[in-house]
Amino acid sequence: MKRIALDLHYLPCLEYFTVLRGVDELFLFPGDRYTRQSYFNRTSILLANKVHTLSVPIQGRRPRISLAEVCIDADQNWLSNHLRGIQSGYGKSPFFEYFFPYFEAAYKRGDTQLWDLNLNLLTICLKLLRWPVKLTLVGQEGLPADVIDLRGQIVPSGSYLDRPFYLEVAYGQNFGLNFVPNLSILDLLFCLGGAADDLLAKSQKKHEQ
Repeated sequence: MKRIALDLHYLPCLEYFTVLRGVDELFLFPGDRYTRQSYFNRTSILLANKVHTLSVPIQGRRPRISLAEVCIDADQNWLSNHLRGIQSGYGKSPFFEYFFPYFEAAYKRGDTQLWDLNLNLLTICLKLLRWPVKLTLVGQEGLPADVIDLRGQIVPSGSYLDRPFYLEVAYGQNFGLNFVPNLSILDLLFCLGGAADDLLAKSQKKHEQ
């Protein structure tokens, strides 16, 4: 049985899912501290003329706050902007009409804590990939000895090229002649549907993580 610990990201990139593929249990830490410039509240999608960052606005910038305490800033019009951006980028994708309702329903639940939204979105992604990964939330008790702790490794400040997880493998995208790697899992799901798992298998760097 393979068990790992990761940070919880907002609609994670392909690198995240190459790490997660083949894992039996994922440990997540709502008590970890929020840090700025992380993937906790942002992801990248492909629009007609650019790569676009979707960023969930959060309330305040208080230091030492736990991830579970991070509140979404509902005063900003982020929800309609994200839904509109996803529809603009992927509305004509082969699998958009099949998968989008799952994500739309998640957004419209009205989560006030970003942790809850992210966890629900990750659960949906795993369901659509048909990956039976058990999600376990960890408090102060710490990790079992056999769990591989990969927290803090997939971060915006570094490049996937320098990390041992993700190998760029091109697939058909909606826009442009040049393939854009390591976008949000949304890009892969909407473009490839059920073939997403095979692509992620090919995208795993083969040496030991």
